[in-house]
Amino acid sequence: MILLAASLKDVASLTITRQVLEHYPFKPTGQTFQGNPIYAAVVNGKEVNLIILSEETVNAQYLTGSFPNPSLIVFISRHSSTSGKPTLSVHTPGNLGAAEFGGLPRHVSVAPAAAMHDALKALSYFKDGMKLEYEVSYECTHHGPSLNAPAMFVELGSSPQQWRDPRAAEAVAHAAMLAIGKFGVSEKKAVLGIGGTHYNERFTRMALDSETIFGHIIPKYAVPVVDAAMLRQCLEKTLEPVDAAVLDWKGIKSADKPQLLAALQEIGLPYKKI
Repeated sequence: MILLAASLKDVASLTITRQVLEHYPFKPTGQTFQGNPIYAAVVNGKEVNLIILSEETVNAQYLTGSFPNPSLIVFISRHSSTSGKPTLSVHTPGNLGAAEFGGLPRHVSVAPAAAMHDALKALSYFKDGMKLEYEVSYECTHHGPSLNAPAMFVELGSSPQQWRDPRAAEAVAHAAMLAIGKFGVSEKKAVLGIGGTHYNERFTRMALDSETIFGHIIPKYAVPVVDAAMLRQCLEKTLEPVDAAVLDWKGIKSADKPQLLAALQEIGLPYKKI
C-alpha cells in the first residue's frame, strides 16, 4: 500500500489535495485518521490511500506505526524559503545532524531514488507544458520525519502566493501521482550527492538531462557533521543500490574535503567529482 499524506496545517498541501481529488479517482473509505477522512484509489494497479494529518507533515514520526509497512510514502506539502522564489521541489526527509524540524537526530528516511527522479522529471514536464514561471529542483535531505520506509516530499513553494496557486498545485499533484503510478523497486543504480547548496542546480540538471537517480543529497553546510557512519546509513537507507557518490567539488569547503574523502574511503564508496 502507498500512502499519499497531506496536512490540515499546510495551505499548499490542501491546495494540492484538492487537485488530487479533482483529477484522480479517490473515494472516501468511510474510515478516518486523526478525525479526517481517508480516501482510496487504485492507480496503475497499486492501492493508494490519501490521508490528511491534523499536524505538520514534518512531525509525522509516528506514521509507520499507524500504517505499517507502506511500500512508499509521498508527502504533498508547502516549500518555504526567505527568497520566496516560485519553486517546485522534491526531496527525501531525515536529519543528517540535529533534529531541528521533526524526526530523529542523525536518522534519515529511506530515499526512493527512482520515484524522486520520476517526480522531478514530471515537475519539469508539467511546468513547461503548463507554462508555469517556477523553478524545478532537488532539495537536500532535511527535516522530519525520519522513517524506516521509502519516503519523499513533493513540494509547492515558496511563499503564500504560490501555496494558493491552483495551476502549480495541479502540476505537483500530477507529478506525485505519476511517480506513484510508476513506482516499483527499480533496477537502476542510485548515486549519493554531496556538496553544493540546499538546492543543488548541478545535481538537478544532471538528473533532468540523464537517467542518473539521486538518493540522499548532502549539502555543503552538512558535510562537517557527516562521518563514515552517516554515509553508510545514507547508502543503507536508499531503496536502490548506491554504486557511487557524486561530489559537487567546488561546492565543498576545502577544509572539509580531507575528512569527507577519508570517510568515503572507509566505507569503500567510489566517487566522481563534477
